Amino acid sequence: MTDTQTLIENRPPSVATLFLERVEATPDAVAYSYPVPAATGGPDEWRTLTWSEASARVLAIAAGLMDLGVRPEERVAIASSTRVEWILADLGILCAGAATTTVYPSTNADDTAFILADSGSRVLIAEDAAQLAKAQERRAELPELAHVVLINADGVDTAADDGWVLSLAELEQRGAAYLEKNPDAVTKAVGAQTKDQLATLIYTSGTTGRPKGVRLAQDSWSYMGRAIQAIDILNEDDVEYLWLPLAHVFGKVLIAGHLTVGHQMAVDGRVDKIIEHLPVVRPTYMASVPRIFEKVYNGVAAKARAGGGAKYSIFKWAAEVSREYAKVTQDNQRRTGTASAPFALAAKHTVADKLVYAKIREAFGGRLRGCVSGGAALAPEIGYFFAGAGIHILEGYGLTESSAASFLNPDTAYRTGTVGKPFPGTEVRIAEDGEVLLRGPGVMQGYHGLPEKTAEALEPDGWFHTGDIGELSPDGYLKITDRKKDLIKTSGGKYVAPAEIEGQFKALCPFVSAVLVIGADRNFCSALLALDEPTILGWAKENGLDGKSYADIVGSEQARELIDGYVKRVNAGLQRWEQVKTFRLLPRDLDVEHGDMTPSLKLKRPVVEREFKGLIDDMYAGSREA
Repeated sequence: MTDTQTLIENRPPSVATLFLERVEATPDAVAYSYPVPAATGGPDEWRTLTWSEASARVLAIAAGLMDLGVRPEERVAIASSTRVEWILADLGILCAGAATTTVYPSTNADDTAFILADSGSRVLIAEDAAQLAKAQERRAELPELAHVVLINADGVDTAADDGWVLSLAELEQRGAAYLEKNPDAVTKAVGAQTKDQLATLIYTSGTTGRPKGVRLAQDSWSYMGRAIQAIDILNEDDVEYLWLPLAHVFGKVLIAGHLTVGHQMAVDGRVDKIIEHLPVVRPTYMASVPRIFEKVYNGVAAKARAGGGAKYSIFKWAAEVSREYAKVTQDNQRRTGTASAPFALAAKHTVADKLVYAKIREAFGGRLRGCVSGGAALAPEIGYFFAGAGIHILEGYGLTESSAASFLNPDTAYRTGTVGKPFPGTEVRIAEDGEVLLRGPGVMQGYHGLPEKTAEALEPDGWFHTGDIGELSPDGYLKITDRKKDLIKTSGGKYVAPAEIEGQFKALCPFVSAVLVIGADRNFCSALLALDEPTILGWAKENGLDGKSYADIVGSEQARELIDGYVKRVNAGLQRWEQVKTFRLLPRDLDVEHGDMTPSLKLKRPVVEREFKGLIDDMYAGSREA
């Protein structure tokens, strides 16, 4: 048996055990760093928690929940942005033997009430008064919700509600008192846990209808933690920047890996603070969704353009060099095992590194060894750009139903455009219709209270239908080509993969923020395009449109001509039936606030198509339909 097999097969039965093992192994090492806003309004002050300090709070939270009457596998919900208290609360819930229900803080009161009721959550740990208000508004519909615990209780009188509301500090005080009387209560609860015990209910943010609760067992997270440890992507000396929403499975799996590796985790979910914090945190690793890399790329290109013609020419030259360098070195790595480049290309790369790439790396803090990208497809040309610039983006793949991480590119032999190889212990096969099927410890138990939906997704022998179309290389690298349900079939009978075309747009056009290719049952393909507001406003200043609103700019003939040039360049590389024959620029960017995207920044195609139906109809007005 290999060391990897031993590590995974001898995994403990629960996440709580992983946590206690980590605390015992490195009690004095820094577990978390987190920002505290400065009283003077200046830069945030970063503080730390060692593993033993974190343990004291986690055990107090666990005991506090037990004192409130929470029992094994009963659900405790968390509705909060990403912050260190989210992690401490989650670990406290798990150490008490309960299960965590995750709720995005952006979820409206109606859906929040549905998730709390459907999960049967006994306690809600809410970030602040705004999250509390959602539960108060629907309290009559939530008879099982016995308490709300506030992380930030500012402005809330917790004594005024007959004990229904209490602060996190009060919960920890109750827990400390409970432990004085029952010192081994939590360790007994941890010791009694089994691998099949429910650990997490994550509700998928569906594009239509109510979200479905995905049931993930203790063993799923224990397996994920050990698998991340086994692939040796992180070590104890690493500093990982965690900003991803922890209500999403991608963020949640990072916690499991953190427990097994024991590195330092810098935690702050404020997306608008990422650029400010990177030079302070100086992470060595960071996980992200593609939209962040796309925005960074667009920002770098816009800054170069604003610097004048010479600077922009240098940037465009360096971008082409980086892509060529990445493609050549990755190809050589695949064929010979050595990531080498010809002398002339290497020389150009050295010059471009001094002029452009070094500055990009410095913006990430200067120590970044790699990034993990997941949640959606990363446009290969953007991946190649960063790879050549020394920002190694390791694409991975997984779903909520598979505990997030099923595939990841190897650290030293990654291939842009693929999602890498399966985690040890995870099986994969491609069905006759091209669908990717998965089987392994990370796969869910099923959908909460939905046996028919579970039967549709899970075969009796454990194979899970992902709904994604993919291809496996002879040496085991997976490439996802599209969502099964998102493949377009034109009225002429031709199949089109919109994600690939959309990715090419994003890589080629630095002004594009979001793209939606349309063409199902139509006789040609079209596209809705949203532009990146800061980038297009910068362009407008240079093109006689300074002072105009975003809507006025995208409605101008100049903007249309600008984007039309990029559409023609993309079309030049497509098959005739894939080409975008016409397009419309949207009057605003797409975002979570308008409901166009999920909180994990995935495009909600049906929602966007409904909202902008008039523009779509206009594109096909007068065309002959099948």
